[in-house]
Amino acid sequence: MTASSAQPTPEQADYPPAGNAVNEDLTSKGTKPAIENSEYAAFARRILRAYSRRVAVGDIEALADLICLSEDIDDAVRRAVGGLRVAGYSWAEIGARLGISRQAAQQRWGHSS
Repeated sequence: MTASSAQPTPEQADYPPAGNAVNEDLTSKGTKPAIENSEYAAFARRILRAYSRRVAVGDIEALADLICLSEDIDDAVRRAVGGLRVAGYSWAEIGARLGISRQAAQQRWGHSS
């Protein structure tokens, strides 16, 4: 093997490589990650049920925190609906996913978007 065809030693190599240091072969080509919303929601429901059981067996001090979680969920829904509206979804589309009319959806969350 000649010196010109030998692989550079780590000391000789240009680390990080000059230019773009991202290995293009290993980097996604702009694909979005898969979103398993139903699995994520089921996970959140399990957490809430477990927390309510913890309160129910005598952790009275945590009752106020559980109420705060309820308020946090309401806030999260308002933000989610507002984001959907900004993204271009109509009140009819939002209402249809929730099993309510477009008017009901707009009356409930219209002031926050």
